[in-house]
Amino acid sequence: MRIALYEPDIPQNTGTILRTCACLGVEAHIIEPAGFPVTDRAFRRAGMDYLDRVTIVRHADFASFEDWRRQERLKLVLMTTAGAQNYLDHAYQDDQIVLFGRESAGVPQAVHDAAEVRLRIPVVAGLRSLNIAVSAAMVMGEALRQTAAFPR
Repeated sequence: MRIALYEPDIPQNTGTILRTCACLGVEAHIIEPAGFPVTDRAFRRAGMDYLDRVTIVRHADFASFEDWRRQERLKLVLMTTAGAQNYLDHAYQDDQIVLFGRESAGVPQAVHDAAEVRLRIPVVAGLRSLNIAVSAAMVMGEALRQTAAFPR
């Protein structure tokens, strides 16, 4: 399983997601620019003492990420509040990468358009969304359950 973070804003959330990736054996991709310095020091400040146990791939921008993704033949699954399909109803596969948008703004329309699949986590009416780190953990858990890829 692989996840990607589109221009993350909050180092604490990114650190939490990276720690989750380390514990679950999930590869993490960060699409820059981020709203904070993307350095080991920034992640360690966020309590990320598992940094040496996670595979982090950095992409200079979305175009670089897209070039890499196409070369790897991966389908883009976008987590978005505008998604029509519930994340629990999606069939996760090894040839997919799950993308989470910026905490402050999500992703631009061009990124929405690039995604083959757009999923949402249902929440109570009148509320917008969960914290991105919570969302990432929920989606990783479901994807790993479906693909029988939880660490043993």
